[in-house]
Amino acid sequence: MKRISCEVVAVGTELLLGQIIDTNSSWIGEQLALSGIDSFFQTKVGDNPERIKSVLSQAVDRSDYVIVCGGLGPTQDDLTRDMIAELMGVELRLNEDLVEKITAMFSGRNRTMPKNNLRQAMVPEGAEALPVMPGTAPGLKAQLNGTTIYAVPGVPWEMKQMVTSCILPDIRTETGLTSIIRSKTLRTWGDSESGLAEKLSSDIERLDEEGTATIAFLASGVEGLKIRITAKGDSEESVNEILEAEAERVASTIGNEIIFSRNDQSMEATIIELCRRQGLSLGLAESMTGGLIASRITSQPGSSDVFKGGIIPYSSDIKQRILNVSKGPVVSKAAVEQMAKGACDILNCDVSVAVSGNAGPTATEDEVGRVWMATSVDGLLESFTVKWPFDRERVRQFTTISVLNALRLRLYSRQ
Repeated sequence: MKRISCEVVAVGTELLLGQIIDTNSSWIGEQLALSGIDSFFQTKVGDNPERIKSVLSQAVDRSDYVIVCGGLGPTQDDLTRDMIAELMGVELRLNEDLVEKITAMFSGRNRTMPKNNLRQAMVPEGAEALPVMPGTAPGLKAQLNGTTIYAVPGVPWEMKQMVTSCILPDIRTETGLTSIIRSKTLRTWGDSESGLAEKLSSDIERLDEEGTATIAFLASGVEGLKIRITAKGDSEESVNEILEAEAERVASTIGNEIIFSRNDQSMEATIIELCRRQGLSLGLAESMTGGLIASRITSQPGSSDVFKGGIIPYSSDIKQRILNVSKGPVVSKAAVEQMAKGACDILNCDVSVAVSGNAGPTATEDEVGRVWMATSVDGLLESFTVKWPFDRERVRQFTTISVLNALRLRLYSRQ
């Protein structure tokens, strides 16, 4: 079967200036992949008629389908429909059905429709409006030199409805596509991207030869280092079998201890699950992270089942007065272990983590990037130190996932 390709073109000068991040193209690309449709090109172009025509002409020449996102509004710089009409060599015609729909939307909001909104009801001759119309900007479908062009609004929620309800089913029906693509994400912590790639090199080579699945890596900071396994098949069952089998192979190769989730779950969600399963309550004493760990814990549904609370003793005297930390250096093994013990005592919790360090940019006590972390499990304290070579925010983020990972490993070992 011929491979079907769909190109994505995002229109808007604001995208090029960085005033708006183009999340639409990445979302559309993901949906195309999940539907088994190849996408080899994504292009951004400003609100310039000649450049829009040039980009669309190039897309039509090299792709079976083109999704144009943006430029369907009522203002003078909304040029997508005009440029599609020019490329087709046809005129724009007012669609009375669309006029009626747009007018009704304004009436339903007790507003008078400005005359320039009639531009949104203009359709190139030979093209058609998409049947789903969440807002005042109709989507379009047009044929040009054997390629189908879909035009959708740049407003994300409007675009997503059109893509999922109209465009993807339309492409799959026209092309007879029945295969599906699914991915499984393993989240890891404790090895580098290059280290994982080296360990999995034989599996990656094998999959390249077999063509049944692919393995990719994505370093995601506080979310962990992700290993994404993607497979293509004719049914959900067959694809899931491939994904589960490959996930087992990956785990066997790199070791289960560095995989903290097999279903794209965050580190904090994993910690909550482990504590709940073991009937443990959790407390925190975080200085340098300033509540970041607590924020991530409490962002998870059901965190109240296990989380007792957190103490943020940012200054040295508060560490000493509240957590009974001894006088002396607070970025130290002794101080962070006393903080972890103090959290368990004050919060009456079973396990705790504690953090104390210097995130920079200037050093007050120890070198910039130096962090001490501690965990308390069953009354036993363990601590370690790291010297991060990052900026302030990444020091805080990497510390958060690292200390939670240390707790995770200890909880695993007591199961």
